[in-house]
Amino acid sequence: MNEKIGFVGVGRMGGNMARRLKDCGYQVVAVYDAQSGHSRDLAVEIGSTACATLAEVTAKSDVIFTVVTDDAAQLAVFAEAGDSLLNNARGKTFVNCATLTPKTHVEVERRAQKAGAANLEGCMASSIPQARNGTLYLMCGGEQSTFEKVRPLLEKLSSALRYIGPVGSAAQVKALVNMVMNCNTAALAEGLGLGQALGLDLDMLREVFAQTGANSQVLKTDGEDMQHRAHDCYFSAAHAAKDSGIAYQLALDCDLKLPLAKATKEQYDRMVSLGLGGLDKSGIAELTFKGRHA
Repeated sequence: MNEKIGFVGVGRMGGNMARRLKDCGYQVVAVYDAQSGHSRDLAVEIGSTACATLAEVTAKSDVIFTVVTDDAAQLAVFAEAGDSLLNNARGKTFVNCATLTPKTHVEVERRAQKAGAANLEGCMASSIPQARNGTLYLMCGGEQSTFEKVRPLLEKLSSALRYIGPVGSAAQVKALVNMVMNCNTAALAEGLGLGQALGLDLDMLREVFAQTGANSQVLKTDGEDMQHRAHDCYFSAAHAAKDSGIAYQLALDCDLKLPLAKATKEQYDRMVSLGLGGLDKSGIAELTFKGRHA
């Protein structure tokens, strides 16, 4: 546990990952966030330094986790000019945990290797409580030697750790995971919405779903929330729209038609256009239950 750890992006996921590693005895020495209040508050809480620049994070750290919002943010923190994590990055290791397009992960690795740094995808298929408790499902892509180097660190964050293959491959798998999850969520919202319209007891309906082929992980996590309109955000509709878009673009690149994925993407895009993107993904039920949102 001698590595000095830095974090870029310390919102709900990155902040809780930093807390977890601190609890495990690691030195979390540097935190940075585009919303500086997040990094200042977390630094006070865990005894770290809220860095004013990305270059300062790299200077203080041996291993740097990035947990940012999208491709543009990822490429910005690895900019090839100006303030960047790549400044004096030789010998450092980056672990990039955001859900991004595979091509962005490939480009970040190219830039990191050019700067003499090691780089790894650490794609997460879990949510906020798992980040805090160290029970993430982590899918990793990149050089296997880099994966093995940081494996003891990743094992403190994960209850299920899997090496997928070369850089970009973990992002492909993560896109498919989220595509299927989002389709399941949209289907569940329609099933419960139709059940309500038919006058069925939704507690009974969810119990029946759980014992039949209608069962799914999202039934456990989102079914009751859909019924009771409890859409506190763990995985936002805006992120669901983004991730569905990543998977659908991969399908287009393969000249493959995925009508269910396309319809699900359109539903989450509609949520964003209606100003509902900040709701949890369970909020898609607001589009399917009669008497709710238009």
